[in-house]
Amino acid sequence: MNPNIRGIIGAPPTPFTSDNRLDGPTFQRLVDFLIRHGVHGLALPMHVGESLNLSAEERRELARLAVEAASGRVPVLIHTGLPGTDEVVALSRHAQSIGAWGVVVITPYYWQPQRADLLDHFVAVASALEISMMGYNSPHHLGVSLTPDILKELIERCPNFVGLKDASFDMEYFIEACRVTSEARPGFAVFTGMEYLLTSMPAGGAGAFSFYGVAPRLIKALYDACAARDYERARPLQYKVSQLRNILKVGSPATVKAALEIMGRSLGPTRRPLPAVSPERRAYIRTQLEELDILQTEPHGW
Repeated sequence: MNPNIRGIIGAPPTPFTSDNRLDGPTFQRLVDFLIRHGVHGLALPMHVGESLNLSAEERRELARLAVEAASGRVPVLIHTGLPGTDEVVALSRHAQSIGAWGVVVITPYYWQPQRADLLDHFVAVASALEISMMGYNSPHHLGVSLTPDILKELIERCPNFVGLKDASFDMEYFIEACRVTSEARPGFAVFTGMEYLLTSMPAGGAGAFSFYGVAPRLIKALYDACAARDYERARPLQYKVSQLRNILKVGSPATVKAALEIMGRSLGPTRRPLPAVSPERRAYIRTQLEELDILQTEPHGW
């Protein structure tokens, strides 16, 4: 187990055919595109990948396709989060069996477990694995938080607990999580979304999870500037990345798929009940991509 992971972790949307089936060849094409354009790792299926709209068997198939397409070029993290511990363990063991680098486990949704039960959940998953495990903290959506004291205890109890994706949108929490985890396990990686790279990396952040495929050159340039501590160069890039996120945030992942289609990388529809992007919204996205100079400077097609 290599616990070190840093940089931009690409979170690809899931392609579907016109009759709503997984589009495996297009998914592997997307994985290859992301790797060729500089991602440092992959995580899937995250929420932008419609994880909640996939069956367990489809999630296994996506995991297999991703590991196969990556072919050892970058670490592949499989998101195995579900409400039930046994189901998470089963998906995580499958990820291990196909050669994934590790798993990402979100806090159990709907149930909102108390502290002891939350700890038991993550310890049970980590204990079932030899590969790395990362947590995923999203308290606004799920109603529970991986507090810094929980993170510290998980580090003490789980030698393969190596990182966290933080979606708290709370810089005070993020800084404390970085402090506590770095003291408990040097090299522990705390990631944010790409909209926080300029603020998170100087505070100890490891990088960001990102729907990288829309504007890979822009996002890589932002990460490279932050990693080099060239914050003057990073600032205008961060402004542009944040504008891009704000354009696509409402209606995601359909809006992300629309942007990718505009860039020549069609991934098909989203699944119900997610709404389709209207022609008016699509035209707005295209206009905004032009105004941000993304349409003119980023790669088109595959």
